[in-house]
Amino acid sequence: MAAKRAHSGEWQLQEAKARLSEVVERALQGKPQRITRRGREAVVVISAKAFDAKTKPKESIVEFFARSPYRDVDLSVDRARDTGRAVDL
Repeated sequence: MAAKRAHSGEWQLQEAKARLSEVVERALQGKPQRITRRGREAVVVISAKAFDAKTKPKESIVEFFARSPYRDVDLSVDRARDTGRAVDL
């Protein structure tokens, strides 16, 4: 078995495709893997756990509005009964 060479965490797309298992394994170890395409950074592969931690709301929408400084403002949300304009068909 050939020894694995050290990798910086940046991959060209062709290399990432050929070594996808290694890219995924490194991401699962908490090391984001950057993939370039045509010499430009294209995507970053991270674990699902890291993605969830970054995208999961820290509070619910109800909690967000409950702590709003505008929660006691009396806001009228009545909709105008305008029927629009006449259009010849």
